[in-house]
This record gives sequence, structure tokens and C-alpha cells, in this order.
Amino acid sequence: MLLALLSSVATMAHGGAGQSSDWTSHNNERESAFSPLARITASNVHRLGLGWFIDLPGEQMLQATPLEVKGVLYFTGSYGKVYAVDAVSGTSIWTYDPQVWKHNPGKLRTVLPANRGVAYLNGRVYLGTLDGRLIALDAKHGELVWSVETTAPQSVQYITGAPRICKDLVIIGNGGADFAARGYLSAFDAATGKQRWRFYVVPGAPDENAGDPAMERAARTWNGKFWESGTGGGPWDSITCDRELNQIYVGTGNAAPYDPEVRSPGGGDNLFTASIVALDADTGKYVWHYQINPRDAWDFDSTQQMALADLKINGARRAVLMQAPKNGFFYVLDRRSGKLISAQKFGKATWAERIDLVSGRPVEAPNIRFEHGTVTIWPAPNGAHSWQSMSYSVKTGLAYIPYQQMGMRYERSTEDKAGTLSFAGLSMTKVALDTDDLKGGLLAWDPTTQNVRWKVQHQHLWNGGTLATAGNLVFQGTAEGYLEAYEATTGKRLWRFYAGLGITAAPMSYAIDNRQYISVLVGYGGTNMLGDVLNVGWKFRAQPRRLLTFMLDGKTELPPSPPADLTTHAVDDATLKLDEGEVRLGRSLFSAHCALCHGLDAISAGAPAPDLRESSIAVSAEGLWQVLHDGVLLAQGMPRFEELDRSQVGQIHSYIRAAARKSLFGNRSP
Repeated sequence: MLLALLSSVATMAHGGAGQSSDWTSHNNERESAFSPLARITASNVHRLGLGWFIDLPGEQMLQATPLEVKGVLYFTGSYGKVYAVDAVSGTSIWTYDPQVWKHNPGKLRTVLPANRGVAYLNGRVYLGTLDGRLIALDAKHGELVWSVETTAPQSVQYITGAPRICKDLVIIGNGGADFAARGYLSAFDAATGKQRWRFYVVPGAPDENAGDPAMERAARTWNGKFWESGTGGGPWDSITCDRELNQIYVGTGNAAPYDPEVRSPGGGDNLFTASIVALDADTGKYVWHYQINPRDAWDFDSTQQMALADLKINGARRAVLMQAPKNGFFYVLDRRSGKLISAQKFGKATWAERIDLVSGRPVEAPNIRFEHGTVTIWPAPNGAHSWQSMSYSVKTGLAYIPYQQMGMRYERSTEDKAGTLSFAGLSMTKVALDTDDLKGGLLAWDPTTQNVRWKVQHQHLWNGGTLATAGNLVFQGTAEGYLEAYEATTGKRLWRFYAGLGITAAPMSYAIDNRQYISVLVGYGGTNMLGDVLNVGWKFRAQPRRLLTFMLDGKTELPPSPPADLTTHAVDDATLKLDEGEVRLGRSLFSAHCALCHGLDAISAGAPAPDLRESSIAVSAEGLWQVLHDGVLLAQGMPRFEELDRSQVGQIHSYIRAAARKSLFGNRSP
């Protein structure tokens, strides 16, 4: 009795009776991004103020959701640097830098410098690094406990997602599907780092599949020598642990190459790409799957968050899994069997008319795989919902989805032209026809009735993940730099705070000593492969990256930072004469080596890399050579391209100079 009483008192001091005060995993319990704390409510949120903040010098785009465990916040920066901070005062406790640039600098080329956070178990913090390592750190001091390579050092695979804990296992996937790498999910012993099991998302060569029922089954859905052209499927983000059923759910990546006739000529669903797959948590063995997009051709991966819930459907309680993937349909599955319960469009999705509830397959529109020429469909590859967390409130029964709307035109072409992304034999061009195109929103979605309850329209496409709380609130950051709170039942905006920079990460909440806090990382950024679509005016490193923490009656003032600026401040060397042939060659090289970070058509949204039209370094061919070939900025995350010769670097220089002059003078000659 005495022990029970002491435990109750401790619980109340840390978070309140009957409430979980910590936030111990990426999207908290059941991957719901829901907090049961209710000290901050719809009636008092107007009193919410900044309690403390910390600047994060050197950081770029921040996508992580912090964890809070026993009074300490743990979160990651752009390249997986781990921070441990006192959750009450904001005082730094320790940092750990995995130094990707030193350990495996070649991996810096593969993907944007993103990291979505850490996992925690039994006094250890677990980190996945961009170069494919899984690292265990002592939570108290930040010291390295163990480190394992989860991907081959010379592969194109990488890690940007947060690890997940399931029982005594640390689970991690990998990216690289866009480069047609064969993806897989791995489980490691949390104490030792020893690999327990690995599940390959897609089949390999026949000898690799032999004796594995899941891979033999999957191989029957592929044609030709698919293992030579590549497959894809890498589970780069969401993983859900179902402790009740002892299952792990993995959302798998897109198939690759994108053109299905290249990777699997003549047909085939191409399992288990663009799917949700259930695995036995102890062994990693296949249990069931549901394929969201058979024969994917549009980068419609299913790596988005999979939230668990118990819903009353047709009078009966059902254990369900819910997902709002890229393709624009909201899916509710029976998580015991994988059977589809319902699916409806939550956004503009023209690639399919509906999802057939008997077969579970989409009723597709004609020519969506560009079999008969150019086709335009919604959504674009960035999806109607991307990696930004949605939340599900057990109080309201609603899911809160960061929605975005944009179309894409596809055609089989390798021509490299302005405004068009050429990739793996396809030409893709963004399309905006409706007034809501190129804009985002916040949707409150009823998963039981499959309809929208309310919607908040944003003016920009790329906004933050959401947090729902038991205080009848939903929090979301916006591209233009606000953290906002909405009444969860109505969508009425009740509070906002200007953070001085766009927000894409999701907020989280925790409580210590009967005080509830809301924390969010502020660091706008995303892909620049879409050109100016994400450009809101945030210049590269002009605004400080920060962690902000709020509480009722917080009085801290945030120092002002430079405002958004949509003007391109191009610089040029007027004495330099450009050769049109060299500029054309430079464009192709720029698209292949530079556009991922510095932007389609050399237009950057300010993160993760500068707009080179504004760069003084890029004015000089010699300066560009030192960066690209010699790697003088490697420690700052700028990859080295030692295979480029002086002629090629000169061509890239010519293209950048031409792009700068186009910004300065339009199509007129200077």
C-alpha cells in the first residue's frame, strides 16, 4: 500500500493522476501523435506563452519531433546530431554528432539532410544516421554504447526516419527506393546491437528468394529480370508496434524505376512496394499485407504514419490501423487480418475513381501509367499527405491531417527543360489548375464515417505536422512561420505565435510538476526538386533554427529575426562571357548533381542549401571548383564531387551564371 501511494504521488508530481506525462516515442502511444494531457485547454490556450527557447547554430531543416523522458528532451538536427536538453529550463545537457561527413561523406549525395528523431528505451537513446548507421547512446551522458551499419557503406541507401522500439527491439528501415535499391526493415537487440531479423520488402534474384515463402510469393508479381533493373520499396519513415497483437506494421516505399514497363515489363503488382505489411514482432516473419498502390508509377509510397485505434464500426468494436498516404485516400484496415474496412478520398485524387471494398483494389483512371502518352493526375509525388505527422484524438475520434494539393504531368521523356524534372526516363512537370493547388491545409477527418468535419486552408503547400491533445486542441506549424492552436471539435483558431521561420516538424507535449508544455522545432525546409513551389522567402541560414517551448503564462520574448524575403538577390560577374553550349551542358550536370539540394532550375527554397544565384562563392569558377571537387565545405554538409573535371565544373558554373542573369535581366541580354 505504501509503495502504491508513493507511486501515485510521484505520478501526480510528474504529470497528473491517470495521465502519461512523458512523450517517449516519435508519435507517442499507438503512433497517434496524441497527448492525454489537458492542463492547456481550449478555454485557457489564449494564455499560452513562450517559456524558453534555444538556438541551434549550424542547423538547417528540422523535421524531428522531440522525445521527453524523465525531465529531459531528446531530439535531432539536420544531419542526425542529437541534443539532450533540460525540459524545464532549456539548459543543454549534452550533444552527440555522428559526423556523417567524416564517417561516410559519399552518403551526403543521396538525400536531403533530414532526420526525424530518436527512440528511447531503458536509459538509452537510439539514432539512425543518414549514412545508414544505427547508434545507441547513454541517455544520461550521451556516450556511445554501440553502433552498427544497417546499410552497405557503398550503397545508395540511407536513413532519415526515427527508429521505433518494440519490446526489446530497435526497428529501423532505409531510404533509397528512388535509386531502385532493394529496401528492407531490420530489427536489432536494444541492449547489444545484434541483428535479430531482417524483412526484405521486395524480392531479389531467384536464388535469394528460394525457401522464403513471402519473397517467392512477391516474386510472382514481378516480370522479367527485375532484380537487375531495380525494385525499390525502402521503408524510409513510419513503423508501428502493435503490442496487443505482437505485430509490427511497416509502410513501404515506391517501386523503382518509376516507369513500370522498365522494371516489370508486361504487368505485375510488384509486391510489397507501396504497401502496409504486418510482421511478427519476434521473428520478422510475414503475417499479412495490404497494397495501397499496385504497380506504382508515381512515387506513391505508403511510408506515412500508421495510427492504431479501436473504432466502433457498424455497431462493433474493431481494432484498426489508419493511414492517410500520399495517394489521397484515407484507409481503415482491420489490423488483425489486414482486410480493408473503408477508404475514401481526403483530398484531390484523380488517379482513381474509388477503392473497391470487395477486392481492396483501386478503380483506376485510364492512362495513369502514361501507356498512351502524356497524363496529368493529382496528387503529385510529394503526395496529398507526406511525412508530416497526422494526429488522432481519442477524445474527438478525429484524425488531423496536414493536407497538400498539387498535380503532376507525366510523360516518357529524357529531355531536360525548364520547369521539368527528368528522372529515370520520365519527365515530370508540376500542374496547378484549381485555386487550392499549390496550397496546403489542415483537415479534421472522421475515420468512422470517412468524411471531413472541418478544414483550415493555408496559403502555402508545405506546412507542419500536427499534435492533438485531450484539452480539445490541435497544434500545427505553418510555412509562413506561425505555431497555431485550433479547437479540435470545430477548427476555430484560438491562438497563434510567430516563430520567425517556417515550421514543418510536429509539436509534442509533456508535463512536469503539474505544468504542461508544448515544444516544437523551428527549421523550414524540404525538397527543392519542385523548383519554387516551397519558396516562402526564407533565405539559407538567414533565420535562426530553434527549439521553442511554451507554457501557460510564459513571458519569454523571442528575439526578432530577418523577415521572409521573396526577392532573388542574384549576383553576377558582368565581365564573364557565356557560351550557350556550355550552359546547356551545365544544366544537365546541375540537374544530376546539384538540383536535389539547390533546386530545379537553380531555384532554392532556402533550405537545405543556398540559392546559388545569390552565392558569392558560385560567382567564381575557382571557388566552385574548391567546393565541388576539393570539398572545402564537406564538414558543413556540402558533398564532394571529385569525379568532376575542371571542364564540367566550368559548365556548371556557366549554368549558374546564366540562371543568375535570367533572374536579373529576364530574357534580355545583360
